[in-house]
Amino acid sequence: MAKEVAIMKRAKISQAQQLMLLSVLGASLVLGAAISLVVYFLGLISFNANVIAEEEKAIVSYSNAIEEIGICTSPSGEIYTDEELNKCDPNSIETSLVPGTLRANILENMAANEALASVPNENSSECMNPFTNKNYTYEELQGFYSSAETSEELNAASKLIQSCSALRVIPDALPAFKNEEALLASLNKIFLISGWEPDSLSPTGTSTLASFGTNLNSLSLRLAVEANTATTMRVIDNIEHSIRDFSIERATIEWGGNNTLILQAQATAFYMTPSTLQETTKNMKGGSQ
Repeated sequence: MAKEVAIMKRAKISQAQQLMLLSVLGASLVLGAAISLVVYFLGLISFNANVIAEEEKAIVSYSNAIEEIGICTSPSGEIYTDEELNKCDPNSIETSLVPGTLRANILENMAANEALASVPNENSSECMNPFTNKNYTYEELQGFYSSAETSEELNAASKLIQSCSALRVIPDALPAFKNEEALLASLNKIFLISGWEPDSLSPTGTSTLASFGTNLNSLSLRLAVEANTATTMRVIDNIEHSIRDFSIERATIEWGGNNTLILQAQATAFYMTPSTLQETTKNMKGGSQ
């Protein structure tokens, strides 16, 4: 009898131990799953926080670009709201409302540059004042801009400033794209003004990226002039004073027959490709910081 009671006690103890082990195992599984879920959600929260932070940086960058260019007036807060962007119309904003911006500097400071404005204006009759039969002055152009009452009038006055003020010289001095025909036409005009007519004109066709900036490109060309001394010197002088920059890299001058002076030169002209805002894409992965 006592032996049977002992056996039953051992069986109950063994069963209690099994239940305890199962309970500990179950608790361990629950705790492990809970820890895994906590780690997962913490990583997810961290990833989403990084994404939101990068989105905020992109929004601030776009907002700063809009403000610095002068597309819209300054935002009421740190960045533009959707309502402010929807109401923004660049054609209806005067430069006085966006002082210090790129747009204001171009339409005010560069457009009034006396050195650029001193270049003779040979544009169409749209730049001619019908009352004075002279080209519009910057003050007159600015008067049209200041007196504009509608966005259409403001836009028209802005285009008139671009085509009739000192700004008109910039595309001639530094074109916005590679145009060999325009380059040769500029050279031909210099030759004709100098009293010399070339037999032929042709660029070398070599175009390279200049070292002054990522948007500045160069176009090589060869010059050959054979004329009397006075004419050849006039060609050199007019090239030197041309609004378009011709950088002469190598040149030889020698006497020819019949009192002629022969010029052989290797020169470089420049053009600027448009500058644009570069959009970048940033890929983010879970677990990256």
